[in-house]
Amino acid sequence: MAEKVRIIVNSNGSLKVEGDFVVVDADNNEYGLGGRTMVSFCRCGLSANKPFCDGAHKGHFEHDAKAFDLPPKKV
Repeated sequence: MAEKVRIIVNSNGSLKVEGDFVVVDADNNEYGLGGRTMVSFCRCGLSANKPFCDGAHKGHFEHDAKAFDLPPKKV
C-alpha cells in the first residue's frame, strides 16, 4: 500500500503537505515543484508566492491548530 500524503495544519501558519503528490491549478495545469516532496500552502492570504507560503504570515495570523472530529457527512 502506498504511503499516505500528510497534511499538517501548523499553528499560526501554513498547511504543510508531505508525500508523493501533484499540485494543479483550476485548469488542471500542474505546478512545477522541482522534485519537492514537501510544500507549504498559504492560509493567511499575505504570501507574494500564492498558493505557496513565503512566511509573510509571521505576526499577522493567529490560529491554534488542534485536531477535532467533523460532524457526520450529510447524505
